[in-house]
Parts: sequence; C-alpha cells; structure tokens
Amino acid sequence: MAQTAGRDLRWTTADLEVMPDNGDRYEIIEGELYVTRAPHWRHQTACLRVASSLDLWSQSTGAGRVVVGPGVIFGSWDSVIPDVVWIDRGRFEQLEDGSGHFAGAPDLVVEVLSAGVANEQRDREVKLKLYSKRGVREYWLVDWRGQQVEVYRREQAVLVLQATLLADDELTSSLLPDYRYLVGKLFV
Repeated sequence: MAQTAGRDLRWTTADLEVMPDNGDRYEIIEGELYVTRAPHWRHQTACLRVASSLDLWSQSTGAGRVVVGPGVIFGSWDSVIPDVVWIDRGRFEQLEDGSGHFAGAPDLVVEVLSAGVANEQRDREVKLKLYSKRGVREYWLVDWRGQQVEVYRREQAVLVLQATLLADDELTSSLLPDYRYLVGKLFV
C-alpha cells in the first residue's frame, strides 16, 4: 500500500467510478486496489460449469439465486467481483442495492483461481480473509489447473478448510440440500 505524507493512501468504492472502462476488473480490499485482466478461457469454463450446476439446482428447488461476476460491496474500502455467488432467496432482495450490486455477504462465494502468484495469493489469502470477516457462510476455491476444489465453511465466525475435493469426488453443501456435482465435470 502506498504512503503519502505519513498517511496511508486508501482506495474507496467512490474511486471505482473514475476507473477506465477498458476490460480490466477493479477490486478494493481493505483500501488496496487490485487490477486484473480477462482470465484464461479454462477459468471461464469452470465459472460457467459451477454457475450452471448451481442455477439448475436453484431453479428446481427455488431456494436461492446464482449470479456470475456480481459487484459485492462490503463497505467503503471493500468492493470485490467474485466469479460466482449464491444467495438464499430470503436474503437476495435485502442484499441487492439500487445499482444491481450486493451490499453484504452472499451465502456462498466461488472463486476460480487465475494464473499467477499474485492472483492466487489474493484468492487464497486476501479474499478468504475478507469473506471470512464479512460473514460469507461458504467459500469454494476452484483450481482448474490442479482440477480440485477447496471447500471452506464457517465455523465459529471463521471460514475453515473442510475438504479438498479431487476430480472423482462429489461437491456437496449443507447450504444446498441434495446438491451434488462431480468435481471432474467442472474441468471438461
């Protein structure tokens, strides 16, 4: 984080309004600005598969809604764009703000790892900490290169790694009764 005249320079959600519309993704976590480019097509395929499977389940149960790449604003210094979120139907309208973003924690957040050490570190550490602190109930970290999914669930106010699922394992969740998806199908 940059320092200016002895004070921390912190980015806010208001700063996002003046960012160029050039295809980059801008996120702010604890006042620090993160800029990423369009991800690999395999990353996007994994996002599509996760979102599609969750959407089919959600439509059949009516339990909630799936959104791909939404803006989630936790506060002035925390604004992110998760790859996929799922929100319980009872909370969806409460979280949606007037501009179509979400002002609060989705029930489930899915991040698909992007290539690069900095990108992986952001998803594995910085975003995990943010989502844990802000009340996300479950976090799936999808690794398309390693063909695995790490499942974090809230325990005593903290997201804790519950399982690392491989291609032959089934992805399930206590948030999503009867939801089942073979991990390997995310990567074909």
